[in-house]
Amino acid sequence: MDVLDEIDKRNLPVHLAIIMDGNGRWAKQKGKRRVYGHENGVHTVRATVESCAKLGIKYLTLYTFSTENWKRPKLEVDTLMKLLVSSLKKELKTFLENDIRLNTIGDIASLPKKAHRELVEVMDKTKGNTGMTLTLALSYGAREEIKNAVKRISSKVKNNIISIENIDETIINTHLYTHDLPDVDLLIRTSGEHRISNFLLWQIAYAELYFVDVYWPDFSKEHLAEAIKSYQNRERRFGKTSEQLIE
Repeated sequence: MDVLDEIDKRNLPVHLAIIMDGNGRWAKQKGKRRVYGHENGVHTVRATVESCAKLGIKYLTLYTFSTENWKRPKLEVDTLMKLLVSSLKKELKTFLENDIRLNTIGDIASLPKKAHRELVEVMDKTKGNTGMTLTLALSYGAREEIKNAVKRISSKVKNNIISIENIDETIINTHLYTHDLPDVDLLIRTSGEHRISNFLLWQIAYAELYFVDVYWPDFSKEHLAEAIKSYQNRERRFGKTSEQLIE
């Protein structure tokens, strides 16, 4: 039996987010350059996306490239951008066959022209798909996202478009990159690190966190299944008591 068939489909996270960490260390363990890890990490992305689509998860967000990643060696950044372009071209057929809509969050205007063009093209070709929304966080940083939201809201207050008294969570949500996505239910981080690394800081306020001690290229559907089973065994109280949930 496929390990995914063992999962209770009635209690899935609506929005699953993943920090795909450990490509470079995985490659180093094997005596290879860091880019070798990124190249193999692409295979894990494909397998994970297909598994989530099969399960029926509605929203999957992958931390693909952070604002801080621009500080990495030029060769590594160039390789990551080339992988992004080639992967998008290869995966378009998969997106269409699995009814997946491609979405993105972050400062995509800072991407190289070729990567930006390919990204926009694939998003346009999949915009009618309704099965699962796959969001790539590219040139993304949560603090930058929140800073931009504050600036936009402040400008609207200054121009009497929004009243200070009316600013609430809904107003803030509508000014974030993720304004059309629900809050995260389950956040997975690979590599054994226990950090959030500036990822969806507002959106994970009540997310269940799951850290797995395996580098991203080795993350399998078995690991995914274990993470979801762990999520299903947790009691999500959202500030309430256990007794209140039963009432």
